[in-house]
Amino acid sequence: MFAAMRQAVNDPQAGFCRDCLTPQQRAAARRCEHCGSPRLLRHSELYRLAIAHIDCDAFYAAVEKRDRPELRDKPLIIGGGKRGVVSTACYIARINGVRSAMPMFKALEACPHAVVLPPDMEKYARVGREVRDRMTALTPLVEPISIDEAFLDLAGTEKLHGMPPALVLARFARAVEDEIGITVSVGLSYCKFLAKVASDFNKPRGFAVIGEAEALGFLAEQPVTLIWGVGKAFAATLERDGIRRIAQLQAMERGELMKRYGSMGDRLYHLSRGLDERRVHADHDAKSVSAETTFDTDLASPEDLVPVLRALSEKVSARLKKAGIAGRTVVLKLKTRDFRLRTRNRRLADPTRLADRIFSTGHELLRKETDGTRYRLIGIGVSDLSPDDKADPSDLVDVAAHKRALAEGAIDRLREKYGTKAVETGYTFGKGSRGRPQREG
Repeated sequence: MFAAMRQAVNDPQAGFCRDCLTPQQRAAARRCEHCGSPRLLRHSELYRLAIAHIDCDAFYAAVEKRDRPELRDKPLIIGGGKRGVVSTACYIARINGVRSAMPMFKALEACPHAVVLPPDMEKYARVGREVRDRMTALTPLVEPISIDEAFLDLAGTEKLHGMPPALVLARFARAVEDEIGITVSVGLSYCKFLAKVASDFNKPRGFAVIGEAEALGFLAEQPVTLIWGVGKAFAATLERDGIRRIAQLQAMERGELMKRYGSMGDRLYHLSRGLDERRVHADHDAKSVSAETTFDTDLASPEDLVPVLRALSEKVSARLKKAGIAGRTVVLKLKTRDFRLRTRNRRLADPTRLADRIFSTGHELLRKETDGTRYRLIGIGVSDLSPDDKADPSDLVDVAAHKRALAEGAIDRLREKYGTKAVETGYTFGKGSRGRPQREG
């Protein structure tokens, strides 16, 4: 197939049709010369880029609409439960103002005729594995980010597939739609950051390309919130400093940004210029971010264990924030004095990157294990990772959670400026570098 395409493939400005994959002969054509589809893909670097981000469109809702055809043309909300918030909304509901993490009562005010279904995580995981299996058939370099999205590196796969990565991805998207019954959006670029940005364009069924030559100019026009890790709180900090657009970051020196914003300043410097050297790492198992410590002497009492748990939770939180990710499942790890391992986990209603939520969940799990057993190791971590843009929505039950999150943000800024020991909580104050009790003698 690729041999017949070779001449057309050499002209990326003519591109190809995303529906029938036919290469186009005329760069100015508005519809496919073969099937008449308007979904043509063109870009000057189209056949040279190999880093992709694939994101399933309104995943939970799409799976439910596939299984319940009567809901196809109706607004659908997945969510509810104890927290009373939206997990996913279909695009019909989104047009009416419904958003993920929105309180359910507000969602139904915006879209009173919406159908509301509770999430079926077992089914979504099964469909997610089907999509993932098709990804790994394209390249061994698949890095899952969550149940419904992943990065892929297709460099060097052209001989295997007989076509360049752009065509492979378009064929993949069509196969997922035809065979699994849901749709995906694809972002293609030269680095992970811009591939993720591109996949958010033109959803659903999107396919966007950001090339290296256009990166600086494209980024200059964007708001700072486009940068991975710049959430509402940090965007407000930048706003107070008069920084709203990425062009302003591009005009600043790396040293100045790091002096103002610590390690986050380094990220701002590089990503604002389209510089992202992170590689796609194959990971077929559940990814996690964790921290653990082994004691010099075995510990059993909550008075000794809880401060350590708090310190480790803060370390995990810092790593999540630095990476711009969040986790939905909190995992507690304990190793007894006879080297037996205990792991306990709890799945949260939504992803978190906050030390407060990681610690409080881990603390609840630890209470059941402080039964006099002596432990030589304790660890805490989170799994089911995803980008942090949907992490820690407002909690309708725990109204104080928002205040604690704001306080944690203030502590983070002070620590970035003055060091990790500039501010300590009551759990860890005076307990040593890892929250361990200070022993005399």
